[in-house]
Amino acid sequence: MKSKVIFTGLFSLLFLAGCQQNQTTTPTSTTTQTSETTVVSSTNKSENSSTANSVTSSSEASSSQSTNPEIKVSVERAIELFQNKYPDAAVTSLELDSDWGSYFYKIEGVDDENEYSVRINANDEQLDAENPERLDRDEQNGQKKSEDALDVSNLISIEEAGKIAVEKVGGGTATDWDLDKELGTTYWDVKVKNGNQTTNVKINSQTGEILSTEIDD
Repeated sequence: MKSKVIFTGLFSLLFLAGCQQNQTTTPTSTTTQTSETTVVSSTNKSENSSTANSVTSSSEASSSQSTNPEIKVSVERAIELFQNKYPDAAVTSLELDSDWGSYFYKIEGVDDENEYSVRINANDEQLDAENPERLDRDEQNGQKKSEDALDVSNLISIEEAGKIAVEKVGGGTATDWDLDKELGTTYWDVKVKNGNQTTNVKINSQTGEILSTEIDD
């Protein structure tokens, strides 16, 4: 009888010990699984954040390349500066290039008596004016002014003119812009460099219509 009681007691102890061991092991497995899930979630968040930052950086880089950082003064502003200096003068010529190491506008104009020429820094609006030159007698009294005056109203921007010219050439970079007139039509003459080839594209300065293209030899 005592042996039976002792055997039953030992069996109960072993059974209880087994149950306690199972209960202790189960939370450990759950904790490990939860930890792994947290790690995976953190990794995914990190990857998503990295991807978003990459897309943002690419977008910013693309935006910064779309406009020449050296040209901060618009053509309208350059003309306004010229006209503020010489209120009675009509613009007869306008160029934008980097022949002096950085981008400058060179604007010429005339009134009834004199011819004027200025250079405007396309980065900071600094204006340098040359001494006026007296017109020849047959050019005075509005003669040259009416013949050579450019139509500077509603001009398409240099950015738009450059884009049209580059698309026409099929690639490259717009480097120089000249505003000129032929047969009564004011136009942009845009120089595009594409590899070793340079092309001049003439564009109606009000409508954006391409008038002609010419490849430099």
